[in-house]
Amino acid sequence: MLLFRAKIPPDWLPRVLSDIPSVLVDHAHLERRAATSALNLEKYRALYPKVEQLNAIAIEELQHFQLVLDLLKRRHIPFGQPRPSPWISGLMRTVRSGVQPQVIDHLICAALIEGRSCEKFQILARELEERDPALSQFYAGLVESEGNHYATYVLMAREIDGAETDRRLDFYLGLEAELIRQPNPLPMLH
Repeated sequence: MLLFRAKIPPDWLPRVLSDIPSVLVDHAHLERRAATSALNLEKYRALYPKVEQLNAIAIEELQHFQLVLDLLKRRHIPFGQPRPSPWISGLMRTVRSGVQPQVIDHLICAALIEGRSCEKFQILARELEERDPALSQFYAGLVESEGNHYATYVLMAREIDGAETDRRLDFYLGLEAELIRQPNPLPMLH
């Protein structure tokens, strides 16, 4: 189902495993931004019929945000400042202007973020199984939701204009492959 053209760089996993507290703070901010993104999508007229679906995604993302905040509290990790993700910024910077182009690009960017989260949560669930079983289980429990959000966003874009969505998805998959290869020394999910 995931269409990515580049693998996650091999240095990503050791980097995030070396600083789980920072990754969890980053994860909390990502969930908060994912909820905000779902709500922001409601501004597009083409998505008015999807407002309940988008609300459901936003609520689920806020629940995930709360789960990560609870995890931080249980582990005595202070909630801190967000760090900007060069990968996410690189995707979002290319969202076009104009009503239909903007909504399609925004949906595709949201889909790719959810898709990479799904992939990375699977990896973390597997890699943390022995080292931190509770955290492994936590990440395993998020995989299906992230995958569903990925598919939902792509389907919403295709309902607006299938051919344009496929064309832009091709563009974004190429861009995403370039962006994920760029070095990022910080312990971040994305």
